[in-house]
Amino acid sequence: MSRAIYRSVSELRGFSLKSADPMPGPRGILMCPPDYFDVVDVKNPFMVGQAGKVAKDAARRQWEGVRRAFEAAGKPVSSIEPLANLEDMTFCANTCFTGLSPSGERICLLSQMLHPSRRREVAASEAFFQALGYRIAHLRDREAFFEGGGDALWHPERRLVWGGYGFRSNINPYEDIAALFDAPVILLKLVNERFYHLDTCFCPLTSEAVLIHAAAFDAASLELILKIFPMVVSIGEEEAVEAMALNGCVVDGKTVVIHHGAKAASRHIQAMGLEVSHVDTSEFHKSGGSVYCLKNFIF
Repeated sequence: MSRAIYRSVSELRGFSLKSADPMPGPRGILMCPPDYFDVVDVKNPFMVGQAGKVAKDAARRQWEGVRRAFEAAGKPVSSIEPLANLEDMTFCANTCFTGLSPSGERICLLSQMLHPSRRREVAASEAFFQALGYRIAHLRDREAFFEGGGDALWHPERRLVWGGYGFRSNINPYEDIAALFDAPVILLKLVNERFYHLDTCFCPLTSEAVLIHAAAFDAASLELILKIFPMVVSIGEEEAVEAMALNGCVVDGKTVVIHHGAKAASRHIQAMGLEVSHVDTSEFHKSGGSVYCLKNFIF
């Protein structure tokens, strides 16, 4: 069962969260300073009309605020050196997918980015994780697209991966993920271009609770989410888009670092017994990113 790929509820027979092995959470956070962050083209709907409008000093202050929030929540933050002419490199969630094998081996699966302007970012992440002793893995299909932690998310506390596809990632790479990490994968199809990565519309809070924007998924994917999570809360379109409310990041199952404008999401998070750490990520919204996009996990 560990390497199964699930595309519909009918395929879930015999699978439950109880059958998924425990999975340790990350021990640290990786971030990339926004030295060269800018909007220079249009890769998603958020970027339309934003070229040249990033306030660089404000972006730096906001990035520092996110870094401090992670550290205050108990997660040490490491930085990767930003490279000139890589304006999206600060969104380091997308360059690879990291995790542990059942034996505890640390693995880094490198991304194959859709947009050519982002492909040079991957080598920097490869060098960083290789220096930490990670096993570096590549997709078998070198023509496939896969955008790392933006589309592949670990289920809290379980050896189970949720895999988004439809805009930036293809289906094929999830067979590699299932094999590399010896973990089942549940596939979710994204159907709304404003939610181009899974981390923009799907935020698991605990092993049993998740925040989503329901209209981001096709019917089969929504059914899968409802089947696995006992508690599913759908955030409305305005907050999901304007405040990027589903792009918060949960730290150790206790604290959620999230944009301060995500008011409804914050109320639901607190009602579930988690703490909320509010930050301002408004400059990064101009490029379609917020807290979760600005980090990668170090296991």
